[in-house]
Amino acid sequence: MALFFMSNADNYSVNLINNTMKRLVLPVLFAFLLPVSFSCSTLKNYMLTEQDASAAIRQLLQIGAQSNMQGAFTKENVMTTIFPEALRKTLNTLQQLGLTNEVDRFTTTMASAAEQTATRSVPIFLSGISRMSLTDAIRIVKNGGTSATDYLRTSVGTELRQSINPVMKSALDEYKLTEQWEKIIKPARALVGDRLNLDLANLMAGMVSEKMFQKLAETEVQVRTNAAARTTPLLQKVFSGNWK
Repeated sequence: MALFFMSNADNYSVNLINNTMKRLVLPVLFAFLLPVSFSCSTLKNYMLTEQDASAAIRQLLQIGAQSNMQGAFTKENVMTTIFPEALRKTLNTLQQLGLTNEVDRFTTTMASAAEQTATRSVPIFLSGISRMSLTDAIRIVKNGGTSATDYLRTSVGTELRQSINPVMKSALDEYKLTEQWEKIIKPARALVGDRLNLDLANLMAGMVSEKMFQKLAETEVQVRTNAAARTTPLLQKVFSGNWK
């Protein structure tokens, strides 16, 4: 009898706990699912507008422009990007003649200057994104791929590169890179003459600009293809639709 009484008591306790949990959990679960359901319903019924498309394009480009550029520049890609093949061969010859440390130091410092310039150029890109004229934003959203980045490059790319040039020149002066370059090429001047006279600021500004556009393109592809990358309600609304 004692065992039977204890069993009934246990069953009563379990049922009481279960009923209490249902009363507590179900309202919370319903409250959580309601906005999700509402959001899905809202997106399903949403009609893309030119105003939203324009704002979303600017927003995704602004996010891309502020991407972390740390590690984006290395001495290897400095060499291959800004120096023509003939000049790279000359530098390799100089390294064989005992200037390996000097050339390595120069290219490593160039990479640091490029990274610093990219960071300092973020406001230039943000300003360009804000100023660019968008005449058919819906088409850009529907085209997919890197359409927004391509449009920015076409509309203000040259202007952005020109604006980065003085920032790059300032970094070159700060790191004394022009002086380093003159010391490196001095032994080769008698052989190659003026071919080693380079506009380092202009070449590096082009490299920095191109790398920043690559970051923008990567961000755009992520926003278009990965729901987790749509970090704002506007991006979710505009880029979640399968627009035709």
